Amino acid sequence: MEHEAQFYEAAEGGRVVCRLCPHGCRLAEGERGKCRSRVCRGGRLVAENYGRVCALQIDPVEKKPLLHFHPGGSCLSLAAAGCNLSCLNCQNWDISQASTADVPYRQLGAADVARLAETNGCRMVAYTYTEPLTWLEYTRDCAVACRERGLKNILVTAGYVNARPLAGLLPYIDAANVDLKSFSDDIYRSVSGVRLAPVLHTLKSMLDAGVWVEITNLLIPGVNDDMDMIARMCRWLVDNGFVDCPLHFSRFFPQYKMQGPMSVLAVTPMGVKDAGASFVPTPLPLLVEARRVAISQGMRHVYLGNVSLPGAEDTLCPRCGSVLIRRTGYDVALGNFSGVCPKCGSKIAGVW
Repeated sequence: MEHEAQFYEAAEGGRVVCRLCPHGCRLAEGERGKCRSRVCRGGRLVAENYGRVCALQIDPVEKKPLLHFHPGGSCLSLAAAGCNLSCLNCQNWDISQASTADVPYRQLGAADVARLAETNGCRMVAYTYTEPLTWLEYTRDCAVACRERGLKNILVTAGYVNARPLAGLLPYIDAANVDLKSFSDDIYRSVSGVRLAPVLHTLKSMLDAGVWVEITNLLIPGVNDDMDMIARMCRWLVDNGFVDCPLHFSRFFPQYKMQGPMSVLAVTPMGVKDAGASFVPTPLPLLVEARRVAISQGMRHVYLGNVSLPGAEDTLCPRCGSVLIRRTGYDVALGNFSGVCPKCGSKIAGVW
């Protein structure tokens, strides 16, 4: 049964205009939006991926990554096909850069998702792997069903969405990890095919709505590794109330369309330094320097992801430096930590 999408307008000749995200796709009969998940049929916009789950598994909450939200807990993670970004480095391109016609799926209602979480001992459900904002109607319905059962809802997103659809979802979201890909509109357009400003609006809207927010920045050598830009990004975060929100600098590995020469990208003022060079994994010293810069700008909780460096994801007290939570991979040593530093008494931001 087809599920009619919300957030669209009818146009002449049976066309529709999608208002879910800033792309504003104008679609004729049978055409799909940039997200590949919303299609015009009979003068209506259909959310084709509603309830069609193409990925489903149990993850540690640290995998999202969320390090200050119920650490050590497990979440039921699910995805439907589609994404409104076209990231050249997407690690889940086989389901994000696809429609439901391209990938196997199982049909699950919102109540089914909540029951599955409970059956598997998960107190959290994560909408992840692709872009849950492109299956927003399903994400919201699942979040409502989970909230009714006392489960927590986690959104893992790139944040490219219009204000009104987001406002209807946020009351049911408890935590989010937002992928802030760079602090340059040029780089956003070159790497992902979208703009920066709507992502910043999403971040501020989440904070205003009381959602616990953590931020990931995938550091790609020669693309978004300019330390002055990283400093500006961190100053913006501090100035806009995100000083206590964990910031994750994640290590890049070449994949998808970012496996050869950098010439795949448009050379932009803030972008590629040497288009003739090839993509390489992020050097560890670059990640360490990014963390130093972020802390120097006032960010209090800065982590390094996709690395095996000692202490890279340990939680420290920003006042006295005491190690509060030790992490090795997804192994979490909480001890007796309950949100307050036992040495200096500082309250540590998070949902513990």
